Amino acid sequence: MSKKLAFLGLGVMGYPMAGHLAKAGHDVTVYNRTGAKAAQWVSQHGGRSAPSPADAARDAQIVLMCVGNDNDVRAVAKDALGGMSAGAILVDHTTASAEVAREIAGAAKARRVDFLDAPVSGGQAGAENGKLTIMVGGDAAVFAKAEAVLALYGRAVTLMGGTGAGQLTKMVNQICIAGLVQGLSEGINFAQRAGLDPNLVLDVIGKGAAQSWQMDNRGKTMVADKFDFGFAVDWMRKDLGMCLAAARANGAALPITALVDQLYARVQARGGGRWDTSSLIRLLRDE
Repeated sequence: MSKKLAFLGLGVMGYPMAGHLAKAGHDVTVYNRTGAKAAQWVSQHGGRSAPSPADAARDAQIVLMCVGNDNDVRAVAKDALGGMSAGAILVDHTTASAEVAREIAGAAKARRVDFLDAPVSGGQAGAENGKLTIMVGGDAAVFAKAEAVLALYGRAVTLMGGTGAGQLTKMVNQICIAGLVQGLSEGINFAQRAGLDPNLVLDVIGKGAAQSWQMDNRGKTMVADKFDFGFAVDWMRKDLGMCLAAARANGAALPITALVDQLYARVQARGGGRWDTSSLIRLLRDE
C-alpha cells in the first residue's frame, strides 16, 4: 500500500534513495537545503518538494533523512519533528554518533514520534542500485513498521539492537574498511615496485582469501591513480573520529584505525579531502 513519506537531504546517497521510494509508488515529499536540487528531483521522479524539513514532514507516516554530520542531524531533525504527527516514524540514515541518535530519540519520544537510527553502507552505487546494507537501531515493533520501506533501497536491512546500535555497527564497518584500504594500498604499491603486473595480481589474489569489496571495486582504479569519485576522505575522517571517540569511551583499542586516520590527515593536507578513500596509496607512491 502506498504511504505518505518524506525524504530530507538529497545528496549523492539521498537523491537515489528517495527515487526508489517514488518508483515504488509512494507519495514522496522531499526537502533539500539547496532548493534547485529538490526541484530537479521532482522533475525526475514526481512528488513534490517543500521549503523546510517541517513542511516536508507534515502528515508523513515515515520521515527519512540523510544529511552530513551530528550538527546537521540535530538541526534537520528538530525542524522535522515540529511538523510530524504522533505515531509517525523518523528514520535517520546519516552516519552520525550513537550519542546524537539517543538524543534525537529522546526528542522524538517527547513528541510521541518513533525513531530509528539506520546508517547505510554500499556507497553511491549501492544507493543507485537499491542494494545498500542498512544497520538499524531502535524498537523492534517500530522496525517492523518501517522495514518494507527501507528494503526498497536495501538488500540487507537488519535490526542490530536498541537506539544507537545502528550507528555503532556502522563504526565497526568503517574500522574494518580503514584497515582494508591501507592493506590494499600497501599490496598494490609492493606489486608495482616488485615489477609485477598489478592488475594481473589483483585478478589472481581476488579469487582467494585476499578478496574484498575494496579490492573488487577500488583495486584497479588505485592502479590507474584515479580518485575523483566515491566516498570522500573528508567524510571518512569524520567517521573515524567518531569511531575513535567511541573507543575511548568503551575501552576498545584501535591502533590501526588511529594510524589510518592520521594517514588520511596527510591526504587532506595534500588537497585530497574530496578524493576517494582509496587515495591512501598516493602516500606510498610518493615515498
